[in-house]
Amino acid sequence: MSDTEWRLEGDYFETCNCDFLCPCPESHLRARPTRDQCIAAMAFKIDKGRFNDVSLDGLAFVVVLRTPGPMFEGGWTLGVIIDEQADDTQREALGTIASGKVGGAPGRFALVTEHFQGVEYLPIEFEATGLDYSLSIGNAVDQAISGVPGAKRPDEPLYLDNLGHPANSRLALAKATRSHIHAFGIDWDDESGLTNGHFAPFDWQGP
Repeated sequence: MSDTEWRLEGDYFETCNCDFLCPCPESHLRARPTRDQCIAAMAFKIDKGRFNDVSLDGLAFVVVLRTPGPMFEGGWTLGVIIDEQADDTQREALGTIASGKVGGAPGRFALVTEHFQGVEYLPIEFEATGLDYSLSIGNAVDQAISGVPGAKRPDEPLYLDNLGHPANSRLALAKATRSHIHAFGIDWDDESGLTNGHFAPFDWQGP
């Protein structure tokens, strides 16, 4: 699919089961997760998007993953949830992008995924207000984060910069206020307020 043209722009946020602050970004994914395995849900709300001539504006998808150890070592279990309001053509387009079949940033997921669990279509509710983000997908994923405010400008979060993260090289720091994942054989529940989160704009396009 080398002739495929695609681009997605919008908002991203995630929670993971690492204690705040997750060691993965600063170690270039080589550190062992603080709870030995990594469980995360990476949510993407598309403001503007297209796959060839297919519009993907206003849709959302979530990548749910688990790694058995340091993320860099591979062995990922991964599945994709796409907003059920997408029509058949949009579902095919988003599934192709999110599974890494046409490269770009999601292509990096495909390189380390050992067990791809497929694509599901469910209603996704995505909200973003200031430093707070939340996502609800029925019983599959229910998560929320609150950004860690900066000292000089408390209406802005603290950041990590110059990263190799697939969503953005600059991520806002956040703590998860709730994280419930029950999808693709991956289960995790936490409302301690002590686990990790990030958010950022994202801008992806094909190679």
